[in-house]
Amino acid sequence: MEARFNLFESPIAAKFGRRVFGAASVLHESTLPLATVELVQLRISQINGCAMCVDMHTKEATAAGETAVRLNLVAVWREATVYTESERAALALAEEGARLADAHEGVSDETWAQVRKHFDDDQIGALICVIAMINMANRLNVIARTPAGSYEAGMAAKMFA
Repeated sequence: MEARFNLFESPIAAKFGRRVFGAASVLHESTLPLATVELVQLRISQINGCAMCVDMHTKEATAAGETAVRLNLVAVWREATVYTESERAALALAEEGARLADAHEGVSDETWAQVRKHFDDDQIGALICVIAMINMANRLNVIARTPAGSYEAGMAAKMFA
């Protein structure tokens, strides 16, 4: 598959990418567990059909120590026994945050109650931002048809430095 458009060769798109990545780096200051962040980003990327982001977040999660079993089961997390209750709450919020048009209320009160039960305000703020950022990244890459397969862990940090 060839890219429809190379976002990194466009001065405006590349500049935008660097700024967005810089803004996203603030999220690393949160106490939200990295495993949760990567699982959320992977699940949303699966929902949105972003091959590039699935490739990236699978490899970044693996480099951070995530297991193949948990990565392989994230698409069916409700039926899998390998996730904590807090990860389940985050994944539910992620799915509802990615599928806003599918429900008139957006995020359900039940999901929100679970998120509130497992995360503090700082972590919830980070989680909401992660969900928004990955949805945006998915849209950029899906529109441009950015191909997957060649990403190596740590590449994004180098590209946007």
